[in-house]
Amino acid sequence: MDKFLAASEYIDFDADNVQALASELLSDGMSDIEKARVAFEFVRDEIPHSFDCGATVITARASDVLKHRTGICHAKANLLAALLRSQGIPAGFCFQRITLADDDSMGYCVHAFNAVHINGKWIKLDARGNKPGVHTLFSTEEPSLAFECRPEYEEHFWKGIYAEPHLATMRTLEESRHLQDVIEKLPDEIDATPDING
Repeated sequence: MDKFLAASEYIDFDADNVQALASELLSDGMSDIEKARVAFEFVRDEIPHSFDCGATVITARASDVLKHRTGICHAKANLLAALLRSQGIPAGFCFQRITLADDDSMGYCVHAFNAVHINGKWIKLDARGNKPGVHTLFSTEEPSLAFECRPEYEEHFWKGIYAEPHLATMRTLEESRHLQDVIEKLPDEIDATPDING
C-alpha cells in the first residue's frame, strides 16, 4: 500500500499550496470518509475542467492544478490523490477509454478517475467536474462516474488500480501549450501495468 501513499512528481502533496489547502479543508477530527468527501467535492466543484472553462494554461502536477485552478480529468485526479495522500489515505488511479465527441468522429482518449482505499475497501471517485450531461456524486458504494461505457463505440475500462498517473498523458500535458494540443495529442491507450489487478 506504500506506493499509494507516496509523494511523487505529479502527486506533489509536499508542495506548500497543497499542504495549506489540506490544512484548511481537512482536520484531525474528521473521519477518512469525511475527508475523502470534502476533498472530492472541492476538486470536483472548485477546480473547473480545462475544456469546460476554456483554460489558457495546461496543468499536470497537483500543485499546478491548485495554483491555476484548472485541469483536465487526469490533472484533477492528481490533486485529489495528493490531498488524500497528505492525510495518509491511499489513493490511486483508474482509466477508461471514451470518445472525444458524442460519437467516435473525433477518435478516443483516456479518461482518469480515482480509486481511494477507505475502511478496508477501494471506492471509485470521479472528480472530473459536473456539467450538463455529467453529474458525479461522492459514493462509498456504487461508483458515480462521469461517463458510462458504450459498447457500440468500443468504450471500456482498463482493469486494475494504478499507483501513479498515466505517464504518456502526463508528458502530453507537460508539452502542450493550448487545449487544441491536448485534444490532438492525448493518448487513447494505456501502456502501463496496474499495481492492483481486478
